Amino acid sequence: MLHKADTSFSERSAGFTWFFSFLIKFDRVKKEADGPIFLLLDEPGLTLHGTAQGDLLRFFSEKLSPHHQIMYSTHSPFMVPHENLATSRIVEDLVKIDDRSRRIPTGTKVREDVLSVDRDSVFPLQGALGYAITQTLFIGKHTILVEGPSDILYMKALSAELLRRGRTGLDPQWVICPSGGLDKIQAFVSLFAGNDLDVIALSDFSRKDRNKLEALRRSQVLKSGGLLTIADFVDQDEADIEDLIDPALFCTIVNTAYELPEDHALDTTKLSAANENTERQVKKAEAFFNVLPNKRPVFDHFLPASWLISNPSTLNGEKTAVTSTLDRAEKLFEALNSLKGDID
Repeated sequence: MLHKADTSFSERSAGFTWFFSFLIKFDRVKKEADGPIFLLLDEPGLTLHGTAQGDLLRFFSEKLSPHHQIMYSTHSPFMVPHENLATSRIVEDLVKIDDRSRRIPTGTKVREDVLSVDRDSVFPLQGALGYAITQTLFIGKHTILVEGPSDILYMKALSAELLRRGRTGLDPQWVICPSGGLDKIQAFVSLFAGNDLDVIALSDFSRKDRNKLEALRRSQVLKSGGLLTIADFVDQDEADIEDLIDPALFCTIVNTAYELPEDHALDTTKLSAANENTERQVKKAEAFFNVLPNKRPVFDHFLPASWLISNPSTLNGEKTAVTSTLDRAEKLFEALNSLKGDID
């Protein structure tokens, strides 16, 4: 026992009491019955926690349904079999409005078209689908949490070129998922806790993030060594995903993505001088764009990454700017791949 204390049955939770009583009653009825049983239940597991309702639903599916017929009513999204919605029915107490605007009850109707009814009736189904989607969308057994969508595009582009060259790219079993930053990683991991997932995180890093980074490591929501920063793979204290890219190549990507005219084109000298208070290329680029003429676009992280993934030949060739970029990316992917667990 966890707390080394006995708790009488009468002091147990309402949910536990219901479930235990149901098992005892069902076992007795099954012994007395001659053949399969038809189970008709009204709001089963109403007092159970949401995850316990999911366990009850799985018990119905795996232990009872193969041998007996079950029909039950529920308002709980956790009692809706989202993987088999075709077995669900909507029950409505319908009222018809006649020509004189009088409400005429038409009785209770059972409908198979579960997604074509009024919003209130379909709410449990929407809840079940919403929960199921959040447990699977963008998530795989092996997941890397990154800052945002631009990180995904840069990593995909660099990995594809490395693999094309026969070098080490990102293991295809990894699923890259945007988390929105260090602040949201702990909540994100907690949301999917219990799903037997292998989750690590790759974060940008600035000095102001140091305390957040240490707090996240102390929280132990990620496995040991499962929190990496881009600064670990470049020769500077602060870094974003863009700092894997050689400055000359980064300037080429930015100039082409934004179609900057020659007199306003970015080069390594302008990039370095744009903001001497930071080493981060993306912050330097932002500062450079801020002093361009008013009609020039505002710099954002996504457009250069989107352009690169659409123009992979930019990473072809043996120019120093390209090879040094790929060397840094390969070290990153080797480190990420080494953290992949044995979950299958």
